[in-house]
Amino acid sequence: MQVFTSLNKEYLALRKQTGDTCRLFNKSPSKGNLKRIKELFLQCGEGVIIESGFHCDYGNQITIGDRTFININCTVLDAPINEAAINIGSDCLIGPNVQLLAVSHAVNPTQRLNKQNFAAPITVGNNVWIGAGVIILAGVTIGNNAVVGAGSVVTKDIAANTVVAGNPTVKIKDI
Repeated sequence: MQVFTSLNKEYLALRKQTGDTCRLFNKSPSKGNLKRIKELFLQCGEGVIIESGFHCDYGNQITIGDRTFININCTVLDAPINEAAINIGSDCLIGPNVQLLAVSHAVNPTQRLNKQNFAAPITVGNNVWIGAGVIILAGVTIGNNAVVGAGSVVTKDIAANTVVAGNPTVKIKDI
């Protein structure tokens, strides 16, 4: 995990600017405002669809492959440091109210007083289906063709070609 402090002036300004762009898109999800959202990202493939209600903290370390669909109310807590990127593959389906949380805080109360953030990358392979209301925590990799059942909390890596569900997720079957 990478440590950074999100309360410095540079990061506060970047989050405000990104938040303004997200709010504008969510208020009026036009093609022009969608283009502004995609321009926040490090990389965004062809044919990516993002529905309204999208929120990210920074955007500058998010990559999305081609033809991925992100449904309403997706929250991406990303970090402005490349060691904690959010990488989403091509042909993914991301359900409504999904949360990708690459940023967290210390469990130890004394450490938490420092207001430092801990961040680790999230990687979603190609052709992955993430069901409604799924929460994916920092440091997780989801393999190609995996399916994550609605309402699941993903705390550990998920192998390719598997169906998982639950809190925390458990393997249901191979595909």
